[in-house]
Amino acid sequence: MVSVLLPGPLRGEAGGASRLTVTDAGTLRAVLDEVAGHWPRLDRRIRDERGELRRYVNVYVDGEDCRHLGGLDAPVPAGAEVQVLPSVAGG
Repeated sequence: MVSVLLPGPLRGEAGGASRLTVTDAGTLRAVLDEVAGHWPRLDRRIRDERGELRRYVNVYVDGEDCRHLGGLDAPVPAGAEVQVLPSVAGG
C-alpha cells in the first residue's frame, strides 16, 4: 500500500479526500496510473496529455523530490508516502 497525500486545492478532484491509498507500488508512474484509474480528473491536474508531470506540480516520495529520484521512474516502495503539491503563484 502507498499513501498519496493531497493538499486542499486538489482534494475536490478526489471526492474531498486528503489521503488516498493505492495498492500499486514499484514506481511513481505505477502509483499515478492507479490514481488515474480511480480519479481521472485528479490525474489530469497532475500529468499532462503525454503522461508527464505538469511543470507546476511537485511530487515527493517519502519527502524527496521525485525529479531527483528519476521522475516518473522513481522507486516507490510499499508503505511510502507520495505527496503532490501544485506550485502556488500570485502577487
